[in-house]
Amino acid sequence: MTTVRLGKSGLVSPRNAFGALPIQRISDADAVAILHRAYEGGMTFFDTARFYTDSEHKLGLAFSHMRDKVVIASKTGAVTVEDFWRDLETSLSELQTSYIDLYQFHNPAFCPKPNDGTGLYEAMLQARAEGKIRHIGITNHRLHVAEEAVLSGLYETLQFPFSYLAGESDHALVALCAEHDVGFIAMKALSGGLITDAAAAYAYIAQYPHVLPIWGIQRLSELEEFLRMSDDEPTMTDEMRARIERDRAQLGGDFCRGCGYCMPCPVGIRINDCARMSQLIRRSPSGPQLTDKVRADMEHIEACVGCGSCKSKCPYGLDIPALLRRNLEDYRRIVRGEIQL
Repeated sequence: MTTVRLGKSGLVSPRNAFGALPIQRISDADAVAILHRAYEGGMTFFDTARFYTDSEHKLGLAFSHMRDKVVIASKTGAVTVEDFWRDLETSLSELQTSYIDLYQFHNPAFCPKPNDGTGLYEAMLQARAEGKIRHIGITNHRLHVAEEAVLSGLYETLQFPFSYLAGESDHALVALCAEHDVGFIAMKALSGGLITDAAAAYAYIAQYPHVLPIWGIQRLSELEEFLRMSDDEPTMTDEMRARIERDRAQLGGDFCRGCGYCMPCPVGIRINDCARMSQLIRRSPSGPQLTDKVRADMEHIEACVGCGSCKSKCPYGLDIPALLRRNLEDYRRIVRGEIQL
């Protein structure tokens, strides 16, 4: 099983790491069963966040009795020192542990630094001095914040979206992390479900030995697929390269990654699903995308008041209202049978 060293942190993980955001959608018992199976199958790095409702609680149930066997990464979205300490103490309690291996600022709009007036980075340093965290990282969806964090020398790891749909600037960021010995944790390695060939996704990222992909896992069947790849790692083939090029041609440019930072919509539009419906409906069985509920969600786009809130919050700078309108028209044409899938 291939391992990845996360830069100057010295943390080492099998190339397969567990993204624990999806387990907030399942029961405690099911989550614990999946987490235990992940560990038995060789996974040792588990990523969660205070923002992921009860995900930390489920990790605590699964691993509190074997804490030294796993690496746990969590995150805080705090913008004040008071909230930082509240989040950290809550996370420690939910995880049933005295320390978090990797504590990360969760997608901040700026790069926290010493003496920036917020006190956030100083709080990180104090938490590390007290033994409550062991390593300091940052996650982001904004390229300029990510680059600043890497160049600052303040962070041991960076978590950033990376997949075979990544652009030149994303690849440059991966190289920058290697140059500065910053561990690169790849979120959205399946691009929010738009990539449906997990083997190709795995083989592509495996070309970057310092990149650790975290796979968001909710079902045992999903987990088993990645565990099989750990035992028999897929390598890049001509067929995979052709598939990747087709996907890039189809999905390149402006598309919604489904990160959800545009939410909530003031009029209740399900932006992170509706703004990428054109891609989803073409890349997965169309039945689930043509239910009465999904149709109602798509038609609700008409309720958009053009407030611009979603557009201002999108870390990718997408014109979300325009993207929603294009997806609605495309969806209507599919429903009317004018476009055959």
